[in-house]
Amino acid sequence: MEPVLLRARGIEGSRTLASYRSRGGYDGLRRALELGPEEVTKEVINSELRGRGGAGFPTGRKWTFVPKDHPGPKYLVCNADESEPGTFKDREIIEYDPHLVLEGVAIAAYAIGAHTAYIYIRGEFVRWARILEEAIAEARREGLLGPDVLGSGYALDVWVHRGAGAYICGEETALLESLEGKRGFPRLKPPFPAVVGAFGKPTVVNNVETLACLPSILTRGAAWFASIGRPRNTGPKLFCVSGHVQRPGVYELPLGVTFRDIIYEHCGGIRGGRTLKAFFPGGSSAPVLTAAEVDVKADFDACAEAGTMLGSGGVIVLDDTVDMVEAAANLAHFYAHESCGQCTPCREGSDWTVDILERILAGHGRPEDPETILRICRFASQGMTICPLGDAFALPISSLLKKFRSEFDERIAAATPAPQKKYPVLPWAGPRPGFGR
Repeated sequence: MEPVLLRARGIEGSRTLASYRSRGGYDGLRRALELGPEEVTKEVINSELRGRGGAGFPTGRKWTFVPKDHPGPKYLVCNADESEPGTFKDREIIEYDPHLVLEGVAIAAYAIGAHTAYIYIRGEFVRWARILEEAIAEARREGLLGPDVLGSGYALDVWVHRGAGAYICGEETALLESLEGKRGFPRLKPPFPAVVGAFGKPTVVNNVETLACLPSILTRGAAWFASIGRPRNTGPKLFCVSGHVQRPGVYELPLGVTFRDIIYEHCGGIRGGRTLKAFFPGGSSAPVLTAAEVDVKADFDACAEAGTMLGSGGVIVLDDTVDMVEAAANLAHFYAHESCGQCTPCREGSDWTVDILERILAGHGRPEDPETILRICRFASQGMTICPLGDAFALPISSLLKKFRSEFDERIAAATPAPQKKYPVLPWAGPRPGFGR
């Protein structure tokens, strides 16, 4: 397949506006301005583009939720937080083709009637934030952003906002809280951001890769985009492959290829001649798939049918040397650390799970531990928390336990009783100071 999202990779000076325009850059924005907001939205709906940030929600439909008669400002927010473990695709687009992102931002903002757009980027991405800021300045000088975009009379300002590096701020409402200068606590929904978003105004939040698809949809047409992949799962997709493969990296492939094709054909198979044991298909928050499930199609619906999710497309490959109890403990530790603490099932459940798994690894597991972990995971998922972080910690850990239960049972069978805790002697004796004296 001809590269669409990574077409600039390997081109010298690809980040410059001159290079981008030589490849047809901003032709999609020009056509959008000619069509008008409603026609642009229809084109995106007909393309069947689904969000590339994790949820896979239809992009055009999301735009239609913005009230058309809202009298005040509206906002477009580009989510460049990219904090999902195993995901590194968005920074690849920004690295080589920042104007592709800006053009996508401008098209989406025009379609929803927004005159201000923010690119919310992870604080650690200092290099990529600077690349975007340089591209914005360049586009503004050439009249591609600012008070009169391409002489159309449409005004658009784009700003880069750096977050503080919290995983939770990848969730759109926590992102909006952070954008407003507050702590990144997810909001209760409804109301949804399309109605009450940034600064209390209608807001659409789209992922970098999602927005980067828009220029090609506008220049080549919805039918062309929809011809890639299969119905409801259309277009090119970036897969970031890491772990025990020969050639890890970012691969642009049509939705619907199998994970076998990704791992063995494009990534050269398992490193060191070992065998595949399992893989996470959509970042670490996706339920794990075993080697027997490697022929599942890499698209939104096929992954859902297999009991997992495509998520961000971060494929983490595990070979036969991986201890699944250690993998589960590693995941639990990450999500316990990144929980915002707002919801009890997530805050307490993730910490409790860490305690149990660390005790199992220390050789003091108990026969009831696996069922206790599964019970914790049930109470932390299935809509029991404000945002999906409860599911993000519960689903992969419960899938590891269910699919590799024997590894947990073997450790527990060889366990010894945990030593009793020795509580410290109180530093004072007799009546407490200030009481009865």
